[in-house]
Amino acid sequence: MLAGTVPRMTTRAFPDGFRWGTATAAHQVEGGNWNNDWWEWEHTPGSGCKEPSGDACEQYTRYPQDLELLAGLGFNSYRFSIEWSRVEPEDGEFSKAALDHYKRVCATCLEQGLDATVTLHHFTTPRWVAKMGGWAEPATADLFARFAERVAEHLADVTTRWCTFNEPNMVATGGYLAGQFPPGIRGERALRRKVNDVFVDAHHKTVAALKSVRADIPTGLTLAMQQMWPVGDTPERVQAANERAARILDGLEDVFLRVAVDDDYIGVQTYSRMRVGPEGAIGNEEGVETTIMGYEFWPESLEATIRRAWDVTNHTPIVVTENGIAATDDTRRVEYVRRALRGVLACLDDGIDVRGYTYWSLLDNFEWAHGYGPTFGLVGVDRTTQERTVKPSARWLGAIARANAIDL
Repeated sequence: MLAGTVPRMTTRAFPDGFRWGTATAAHQVEGGNWNNDWWEWEHTPGSGCKEPSGDACEQYTRYPQDLELLAGLGFNSYRFSIEWSRVEPEDGEFSKAALDHYKRVCATCLEQGLDATVTLHHFTTPRWVAKMGGWAEPATADLFARFAERVAEHLADVTTRWCTFNEPNMVATGGYLAGQFPPGIRGERALRRKVNDVFVDAHHKTVAALKSVRADIPTGLTLAMQQMWPVGDTPERVQAANERAARILDGLEDVFLRVAVDDDYIGVQTYSRMRVGPEGAIGNEEGVETTIMGYEFWPESLEATIRRAWDVTNHTPIVVTENGIAATDDTRRVEYVRRALRGVLACLDDGIDVRGYTYWSLLDNFEWAHGYGPTFGLVGVDRTTQERTVKPSARWLGAIARANAIDL
């Protein structure tokens, strides 16, 4: 390069109609969701929860301002969840007031030029369902499909996209195998398989219920995925690590990826890679950069998991429904997303049908057992005043969304 010259930026466009959004979950932002299993779990001694959710971000009342802010930044999609325990606080008792509230949220999205991507279950389950056995009880599949059909009858005319379940693999593994989610069972893998089967049954029945109300609304589920990274000091141990990774993926991801073969889309959600040895997960490599959550800073995992979802589902269209980083240094958030989007472009270049990118999260919110420490948000939230503060990363990503293109 000649002295004094300025390097030319390379601008890459995304396909027409590509959707740019952020995501939240009801329990993490609304506040006051006391009637579900997570609220009870937060207040259970020994559960491992750092603090209760409390008033969260008060988005149950502040949603109009948050949606106006999101649209003003340049985004055109918002993914949020409906709190089942508000809509159906007791078995068969449906709240029209709650349904009307969520209809207003959807309508406000559309008024602001945002897709209303509605998740019907994002980790939380009503207490009355939990007492009946929760997701280990096969009847829960029918109860959830009934709830979903009632929601669809009320909201279908203002909903852009349905998501039946957010990361059912995490609910099954965290709640019924690892003991880190409610109901806190440290069980056998057979119990996790049973819960997976109930979720699969519920998904099929829910898709049928939703399609019976409005067949033209795209419907799918989202899945927590990690890039598997086999590690071994001999060829034999590398092979053994590959085999162990395949066994992990079979119960954690593949059971739900196979379900998505018949869906309108699959939501890919990823944050990092998992290093696996012959004996199982081995943690981060020494000295690598990590996030507040303890994850390795590894944005390349998004490209890897998109490719895997595309292959295993036999080419079901993909929406990135969660991807992001918990960081105090906002410049690292920008770098993470920039590299992740390079991976999305590489997938698009190879003909993979990726239809949108959704950053987690819109707000610094309640991160489950971790409490309010991890800051994933593009927008900061003052825990005392609830004042929102737009971070530079929000304006940077919003400009990409508005242009539907990125300078690499």
